[in-house]
Amino acid sequence: MWTKKAGNMSDAVVIKKYNNRRLYDTEKNAYVTLAALSEMIKEGRQIEVVDAQTKEDVTAFTLTQIILEEAKKKNFLLPVPLLHLMIQFGETVLSEFFEKYLQQVVKNYLTYKTSVDAQFSKWLDLGAQLSQQSQQAAPPFNPFMSVFDIFPKTAGDKAKSGKKKDEG
Repeated sequence: MWTKKAGNMSDAVVIKKYNNRRLYDTEKNAYVTLAALSEMIKEGRQIEVVDAQTKEDVTAFTLTQIILEEAKKKNFLLPVPLLHLMIQFGETVLSEFFEKYLQQVVKNYLTYKTSVDAQFSKWLDLGAQLSQQSQQAAPPFNPFMSVFDIFPKTAGDKAKSGKKKDEG
């Protein structure tokens, strides 16, 4: 079972699951769909699903249903060989992997991705600043830089360069 962070589940929205597969949001006092639960989770909310009759925690089962429904839309969840291994070895080998390692790997990946995205954004900002500074510093050197203008920048420049070639 996934480890729950202290405090997170106390803030969770309690969902009651009835035998007829209906889900009842106790916070909104309304029935909800798996898609609505998915949206709540994507917004950062925690949910706890309890069987209305037995009071058993069925959160993992419901979250798995959400993942399967989203996978069904895309017709892909996990690679087929991995699915075969999961069925073949079941809980004996893979439960420890999912419990201990997969959660940490995903968290590390997301942390790393966030830091790389932030660094890349800084580089883009720095590049834009340097480009702007070089354009501002260039006017005194424009007469010298014209030697490097192989391709005219505007239609007017093309006309001027064409006349110079014809005249020369």
